[in-house]
Amino acid sequence: MQKILTAKKSEKVRPVSFFSKESVRCPVCDASFHREELFGGRVSADDLTDELHRTYRPLHAFGVVYPLAYEIEVCPSCFYAAFKQDFLPAGEKFAEQLRQRTDARIESTQKVFSPLDYQSARGLLEGAASYFLALTCYELFSKEFAPTIKSAIASVRAAWLCHDLHTASPNENWNYVAGLLYRKARYYYREALELEQSGKEPYSTQRSLGPDTDKSYGHEGVLYMAAILELKYGPTDNPENRRERLSAAKVSVARMFGFGKKNKAKPGPLLEKAKELYDRIKAELQVDDDDDD
Repeated sequence: MQKILTAKKSEKVRPVSFFSKESVRCPVCDASFHREELFGGRVSADDLTDELHRTYRPLHAFGVVYPLAYEIEVCPSCFYAAFKQDFLPAGEKFAEQLRQRTDARIESTQKVFSPLDYQSARGLLEGAASYFLALTCYELFSKEFAPTIKSAIASVRAAWLCHDLHTASPNENWNYVAGLLYRKARYYYREALELEQSGKEPYSTQRSLGPDTDKSYGHEGVLYMAAILELKYGPTDNPENRRERLSAAKVSVARMFGFGKKNKAKPGPLLEKAKELYDRIKAELQVDDDDDD
């Protein structure tokens, strides 16, 4: 597959990323590499989707840029991957387990995303694969790294980037991969909420709960994401179970905007999206009621 760049290739297009001067040492395989960073001013914010995904308008000088592609640190040698703040501490703590799974990690990822090159400027493929790689690593991490909520965020971001891959290459089944990742994200968001509520794996101390990079919507954002993913990607083979889950999601969303006040925890855009989601869930439940009559 031809490499899809983070900017459209053109003589007039300027670089969108750079490599840091200081090298990073991989705590798993001891290889050294230079971190790739996105230049500032390369994107222009556009709409916010119903999944709280910020889209961007292409700029003439830079082409199409995908900021999400640069958020995961990846060792180009052993493919250990994690969010930047976790890369060194989690890698050092779980180095042996990560080292033992190196071959399996590379093989499973390359079955879906290939060819991969993390030695040069990332393409959209490398961006999507970085989150997939992170998923295989966070399953080893302990609760202080909040692996479940970070797996949820990684899954939904990987799905977004696979959707972009599908747009660029519609005949390569990236929409199917995106669907799998959305369902994985739904599972992790549900699990993260249960672990937060039970106190077994709290995520309230995390710096950002996303789901995208432009804004953290906090705990309310996690509740919203669990509800929207349940509506759009939850199983439909058991109508009774689906109705039960959507009813619970409806109650959760209702609490989010029922106070009607904008505040730091519930910013205006989230309240608006929550109201829209509430109406969508209510409409589906109403259809089920009508069908039962």
